[in-house]
This record gives sequence, C-alpha cells and structure tokens, in this order.
Amino acid sequence: MAADIKPRIRVPQTAKRGEIVEIKTLVAHAMESGQRRDEQGKPVPRNIVNRMTVTFNGKPVFNAQLEPAISANPAISFYLRCIESGRLDFTWTDDEGGIHKASQTITVS
Repeated sequence: MAADIKPRIRVPQTAKRGEIVEIKTLVAHAMESGQRRDEQGKPVPRNIVNRMTVTFNGKPVFNAQLEPAISANPAISFYLRCIESGRLDFTWTDDEGGIHKASQTITVS
C-alpha cells in the first residue's frame, strides 16, 4: 500500500428511506502522471490512483477508472439512494499496486 494515500470520506450518518444523499471523497495522493522529470532529467514513473470502487452491503454502487489527466488529491463525489441501513466500503488502487480501504456506515429510518 502506498503510504501517501489518505482518504477522507463524507457520508451522512442518517437518511430517510428513499432519500438521495451525496457521498464525497478526497484522496491525498501525488498522482504522478509519468510526464514529469526529476532533477537528473529522468522521467518520474507514473503512479496514479487508477481505480476507485465503492460497495454498499457488499453490492457495487460506484466504480471509477481514473486517468493521468486527473489532478493530485482527487475529489470524487456521487449520489446514492438510501433504501436500507448498511456499510459503504471504499477501495482505491494505484499503479504500484497500493490499495487503501475505508468504510463508513449510514443508518436509514
């Protein structure tokens, strides 16, 4: 796992059944595109967060494939219709095989 991946997630703690809520994420990652050169003129290897997946109670609800044009520290948001209480599991994967996971629950009334 890459040590520089530090996700922040914002999920409402509660929602009403059928309500659509916004889920926000921010991942602190340098997102090296492979286009930059170091002080010696050698290319800095590409290392970006290339995939983000989210499941709710084990079922996929969001999947994004990220490309080198995305900024460092990418902020991603999506909407979710709340039908039942449960746990959102977030997974970010980078080019070096680093994987970072985070979870948060939401209670539906």
